[in-house]
Amino acid sequence: MKGIILHGGHGTRLRPLTHTGPKQLLPIANKPMSQYGIEAMKNAGIKKIAIIIGGNGSNKVREYYGTGEKFGLDFTYIEQDYPRGIAHAVSLCEEFVGKEKFMVFLGDNILIDNFIEYIHNFEKTDIDSSIVLCEVDNPSRFGIADVKDGKIIKIIEKPKNPPTNLAVIGVYLFKPSIFDIIKKLKPSWRNEYEITDALQMLLEENGTIEYTIVKENWKDTGTPEDIIDANKIILKDLQPYFLGLKEEGASISGNVLVGENTIVKKNCTIIGPVIIGSNCVIDSGANIGPNTSIGNDSKISKCQITDSIIMSNCILDCDTKIKNSIISTNSHIQKNIEKDEKTLLLGEGTKIIL
Repeated sequence: MKGIILHGGHGTRLRPLTHTGPKQLLPIANKPMSQYGIEAMKNAGIKKIAIIIGGNGSNKVREYYGTGEKFGLDFTYIEQDYPRGIAHAVSLCEEFVGKEKFMVFLGDNILIDNFIEYIHNFEKTDIDSSIVLCEVDNPSRFGIADVKDGKIIKIIEKPKNPPTNLAVIGVYLFKPSIFDIIKKLKPSWRNEYEITDALQMLLEENGTIEYTIVKENWKDTGTPEDIIDANKIILKDLQPYFLGLKEEGASISGNVLVGENTIVKKNCTIIGPVIIGSNCVIDSGANIGPNTSIGNDSKISKCQITDSIIMSNCILDCDTKIKNSIISTNSHIQKNIEKDEKTLLLGEGTKIIL
């Protein structure tokens, strides 16, 4: 079986975080969110994966993932010239897939699960597709499956009056025959070729679609709040380690992960779950956690940080509280101790509360 991971789109709801790179490379617990899908496929035995790229910063995807060798995988990159929908992206992979069954995983999905049995059951049957569903509180935001007596009878994209709250969450298994279905599709009102329309057409042509329901291990990442919540969910289940240096007088408690060459200085407090990358300095007076990620090569001084994501190469040197925040790579926040004034350089869509 082969795999496809979608890594395109503009990520407009996450600007300015996505002005310089794709949404799917934003870190959750110090790991790009798309890597969770890639690792899920690898753990299920899929070795050959096509990565669909396009839009802003697609070169960064190639730079990070490379050929796949460092992940023990074989990557093929396929360009999508413009976001034309999931079904269109899948259609670009017909030659890559060949005659094999395949898995599709949306790169902005955070779904921590074991897919070995899920894939094995699909491979040993002759069903046309298998999809993953999850109950959601806001079903009009998703493609929704109408299920009666354990059988999917209809699939609708973002319905105004949802028949159920079972969202189609972006993990699909297909036979290659789905390509013939996609070729018959018409663009939706969004001018996109919807994978939900393809699934609905498959049903109408007497195709067989099975499903599995996940409960608590899936997270949508459409908004900054979703990403912060996903970070919290991932952190709580990580196994602690400490590869850096802790000075006497530093306080560390709970589930804490610290990378190589990171120094935690005296008079610091870290309350897990927290992950801190490599080559960081957590300076005296810093209070970090819970539910916080700090990327590599960052320096944190004086401030109190909770429920936040601080990306790599950041300097935070300010006596202030930071909560429910995402601070992007190469950011520098410093308090001007000589003048009671602030210098701000903010991108489009920035939110700041002082």
